[in-house]
Amino acid sequence: MIVVDANVMLSALRSSRAVSHQLLREMLVGDIPFAVSPAVALEYEDVLKQPGILGDEPWLSGDEIDTVPDAIFSQARLVSPWFRFRPFLADPKDDIYIECALAAGATFIVSSDRHFQHPAVRAFGMSVMRAGDFVAELTRRRQPT
Repeated sequence: MIVVDANVMLSALRSSRAVSHQLLREMLVGDIPFAVSPAVALEYEDVLKQPGILGDEPWLSGDEIDTVPDAIFSQARLVSPWFRFRPFLADPKDDIYIECALAAGATFIVSSDRHFQHPAVRAFGMSVMRAGDFVAELTRRRQPT
């Protein structure tokens, strides 16, 4: 089980060739289990719907972007954290991912955000990986021995 930071979702939608896009596709077809909390869902929508955030010539139109969060939420394990760790990380907006991961029993947070390198994250039994590292590890594990 993983929790994915909004920066990875943004990268996935900015380029269909990005490794984060491959990760998102695998999540949407059910190959990678992931969790989303209400706070994380709102963060995804807030980030992804910012005008111009997908670049000058996005491959998704404004109307199509609305289908992405719907697809994400339909495949996710929806969790409702009953506790808060605030402020915990250097950027308090990132605490929602820790809370979601703890509520879901997730072992990985996929993010390129340096704020997740806090030593206490490991104390909770979680690892933080960049999308490329996570996909490479997943690919390695899937190869027959």
